[in-house]
Amino acid sequence: MASMRDIKRRRSSIQSTQQITKAMKLVSTVKLQKARNRAEQSKPYFNYMYQTVTSMLERSGTIDHPYLKKGESAKKAVVVITSNRGLAGGYNSNVVKLVTGDADLKKEDLEIYTIGNKGREILERRGYELKWDGSEMIESPAYEDAASLCRRILDSYTEGEISEIYLAYTHFKNTVSHEAKLIKLLPVEIGREEISQKGLMNYEPSEEEALNLIIPKYVTSLFYGAMVEAVASENGARMQAMDSATSNAEEMISNLTLKYNRARQGSITQELTEIIAGASAIS
Repeated sequence: MASMRDIKRRRSSIQSTQQITKAMKLVSTVKLQKARNRAEQSKPYFNYMYQTVTSMLERSGTIDHPYLKKGESAKKAVVVITSNRGLAGGYNSNVVKLVTGDADLKKEDLEIYTIGNKGREILERRGYELKWDGSEMIESPAYEDAASLCRRILDSYTEGEISEIYLAYTHFKNTVSHEAKLIKLLPVEIGREEISQKGLMNYEPSEEEALNLIIPKYVTSLFYGAMVEAVASENGARMQAMDSATSNAEEMISNLTLKYNRARQGSITQELTEIIAGASAIS
């Protein structure tokens, strides 16, 4: 059985940790409020941009355009959005599992573009090819940063260096619910059987000019929206993790206090027994 001194030290250590987790929970709560408002404002645009462009391309027939062709290269680009810090439960690992656990995404065929140190560290340890890192972007997501990343990836796509573009991020549903998602951005999967029912899309002034404007904006918008949702999800996940840690610490402190009181009572009882035994021996 642990001594009273050991129990007291253990309890003090947990109390110190509990103070830290409480502070981290408060910080995450404040950050979440701001990030949630931003995510909720951008979500409609994010969703409708994806739905509108994919629907439009499904009705584009067999347009010959660099953004719509699947190149001959076996390489696939995956943009992985995680956080720069840990202590957020399974937030980072859930996103990484989407990449490592997908049978269609073979390690040797992937070029990883990371936004967030945690995802970069995990994938680097597992031997994935890291093409580019923009971890600083996740600290304060900006549309200009998303546009810069979009240009970099689309240049590789049109030059035939990669044949597919994927995005792995955490979708923000609400404060307590977040979902890791892996979506394919290019080339868009076209359902040919629906074209005859919906009719072909007409472009003005021309197909090439229109797609040169639409596709970069489509990819940029999804990158930006994913970063905004990822920040809100990260703070929500960290708030939950720190709340659980605080509750667990409270339970451990209660158990240790009970053990300490029992040990103290046992020590007092033993001392009283020794005194009574000594007095009886003298008399």
